[in-house]
Amino acid sequence: MGFILILNTSCKNNDSSTKKVGYPIAFVADPLPSWNDTEHKKAIVTFVEQVTREGSPNFVPPAERIATFDNDGTLWSEQPMYFQYTFTFDRVKALAPQHPEWKKKQPFKAVLEGDLKTVFAGGGNALNEIIMASNADYTTEEFAQIVKDWLDTAKHPKTGRPYTEMVFQPMLELLAYLRANGFKTYIVSGGGVEFMRPWTERVYGIPPEQVIGTSFRIKFELRNGKPVLVQLPEFNFIDDNEGKPVGINQYIGRRPIAAFGNSDGDLQMFQWTTAGSGASFALIIHHTDAEREWAYDSTSSYGRLDKALDEAQAKGWTVVDMKNDWKIIYPFEKK
Repeated sequence: MGFILILNTSCKNNDSSTKKVGYPIAFVADPLPSWNDTEHKKAIVTFVEQVTREGSPNFVPPAERIATFDNDGTLWSEQPMYFQYTFTFDRVKALAPQHPEWKKKQPFKAVLEGDLKTVFAGGGNALNEIIMASNADYTTEEFAQIVKDWLDTAKHPKTGRPYTEMVFQPMLELLAYLRANGFKTYIVSGGGVEFMRPWTERVYGIPPEQVIGTSFRIKFELRNGKPVLVQLPEFNFIDDNEGKPVGINQYIGRRPIAAFGNSDGDLQMFQWTTAGSGASFALIIHHTDAEREWAYDSTSSYGRLDKALDEAQAKGWTVVDMKNDWKIIYPFEKK
């Protein structure tokens, strides 16, 4: 693209610690090497240069450089179903010996039999019952270890890779690029916050305090004289759709100047981000690559992209065409 950008020799990990994340970014001519040289890559770089160049009419002080990222379908894949659903169904199978009644009780019976059509036919109520039964009553430390253990062994059904290798290399580069230019990067996801926090720093360089997600109510208890926090079988906050800007306000306290997502569940986050008075940027990942990943949008059960795509076209938001804009999808494709 004809630009040379000299970045910091050390990559600050969200203003907290110096750490290599994703790939070495020091003194690289191209901060986004896995992106093809398209107008969308140029739009990203142009925005970052405008808001970080002192004297620019769009300059934004570092403290206000907030970027929010959806997780499922934006930072890692979400097909053939949300990865946390797979984790939850695996938990039901692991707990089944302690619950013999589940063999005859729906929706648990369907999970144990691998009848996912019946599971999802039960709608949100059925899924919530499964989630509560398999995720609640653990301490936060116990649950974090369960998540880590699952990620160490679980494999994606299509690629056979660990789920943490199903992350998008172009987005890892984008996260690092933004942080190298003074941005603080947050995850704002409909996924469970206690499911994401155990691994996001290792995989994305985003520490747990910068992860916002759907949460259970948490209760303080003394167990065997030790203070613990226990997840209760009740939702505290649903971080999706309208919940995303609400969560941003509650947990960040600043309006982002950049938001990244892939579905209608991110629409309100895009609207809130671009409604500010200064420079802003909204980017949608459009899954268009059936060969290297998946191709889906308005009719998908996961990551449906319909209304947000229409609004993006009307408002001039950046829509990344995965097939044409990304040289590679996953880190394991790098030569």
